[in-house]
Amino acid sequence: MLNHKILLAAALGVATMGLSACTTLSRGPIGNVAVPQPNKPVELTRYLSLWYEFARYENGFEKDCEAVTATYSRRDDGMIAVRNTCRKGAVDGAEKIANGKAKILPDSGGAKLKVSFFGPFYGDYWVLDHADDYSWSIVGEPSGRYLWILTRKSRPDGSLATALIRRAGTLGYEEKLIRLTQQK
Repeated sequence: MLNHKILLAAALGVATMGLSACTTLSRGPIGNVAVPQPNKPVELTRYLSLWYEFARYENGFEKDCEAVTATYSRRDDGMIAVRNTCRKGAVDGAEKIANGKAKILPDSGGAKLKVSFFGPFYGDYWVLDHADDYSWSIVGEPSGRYLWILTRKSRPDGSLATALIRRAGTLGYEEKLIRLTQQK
């Protein structure tokens, strides 16, 4: 019995250190000290489908990722299937895929989700703003360390690209930390 308790304590210690290392490696600077609440509700049926990552705050789990896409679809259990794809190092680099799941938080108007790519661990995903026609969205989370600007077209035109960076700035994000994602 004592050996079982020691092994369990050691396993928990290793797991905790591993999770701490993962969160430390993927954390960037705080680029928004006062992340706003989402601007408007999200109609899930209009949000689902393919998005291109136009820009982001750099983070450890997307290191060297280009040609990033996110595809959202309904699952049979009511959750949302999430499929993130990137190309390592260049738009024609090796493909890296991460599959996850998301659940919508009650009373959030569909704008706040919890997303998981491994185990029982969920992260915040807030649709802070989006176009009325769902041609773009700005996604963040409460810590201010993560930001994604998503578009339906792989390359938004210059005026939209400029407007999206400015819009992120008006939401409190430091524009100098925004990294443009290369797309095909």
